[in-house]
Amino acid sequence: MRIAVYAGTFDPVTNGHLDVIHRSVRLFDKVIVAVARDNYKNTLFTLEERVDLIRAVLDGDDHVEIELFQGLLIDYCKKKKASTIIRGLRVVSDFEYEMQMALMNKKLHPDIETTFLMTDQKYSFLSSKIIKQVAQFGGCVKGLVPEEVSLALAKKFGIRQQD
Repeated sequence: MRIAVYAGTFDPVTNGHLDVIHRSVRLFDKVIVAVARDNYKNTLFTLEERVDLIRAVLDGDDHVEIELFQGLLIDYCKKKKASTIIRGLRVVSDFEYEMQMALMNKKLHPDIETTFLMTDQKYSFLSSKIIKQVAQFGGCVKGLVPEEVSLALAKKFGIRQQD
């Protein structure tokens, strides 16, 4: 069985993330969406909220599992018997950091590959950070995040949902 891990903070999950997940499922037998416990970002959503949002939008996909992980991603991949780490790329500037991480992971465990997937160009400008900034000031994020996320953002910021 070909198992891949797609890890991140997913604060919140965007349609760009979902694009990478859905395309990964076509390449691998199982994709584990691994939500990082340890991160150096100030998150808007709690760990539980992030996991719940991902579960809500991916419910029913038998090829996707959602789990928490902590520590080194490469150790988590070994534990899960994953052969591949999936990394989404939006723009060229993402590549430098992602390449460094891929090379370090290769050094730590040579048998685990990193596969880079470019997100669909319609999501290439998206980041969770931008989504949060727009939502915080009442901007419309429709079509950029799943409806469940849009509602959760509005609730978090105490903003009435716009059409």
